[in-house]
Amino acid sequence: MTAAAGEAQIVFRQTNHEGVLVDWIQEARESAQALIINPAAYSHTSVALHDALKTLTIPVIELHLSNPAAREAFRHHSYVSSAATGVIAGFGAVGYELAVQAALTKVRERA
Repeated sequence: MTAAAGEAQIVFRQTNHEGVLVDWIQEARESAQALIINPAAYSHTSVALHDALKTLTIPVIELHLSNPAAREAFRHHSYVSSAATGVIAGFGAVGYELAVQAALTKVRERA
């Protein structure tokens, strides 16, 4: 997606590959003003995502369609949460809209 001068550019990506996610997070250090991530099951397993997210100085919003706290016990811990500015969970697809609004708010607060 391209944007006119002065407008924010929003990029949406999807992959099932942890290494690709890490590459995109590292790319965001140079090219993004905020990052929204739905890490899915990697939330509970990926120290690599945690470490990559900790290198960012931009707002990071962790997003889950379901509420991990209401699911199996092993889903109650997220490696991503400790590297995130905030977490949105349990609102289904509308969570993406909430995450974009939260990211925009955080970016504007930093300006």
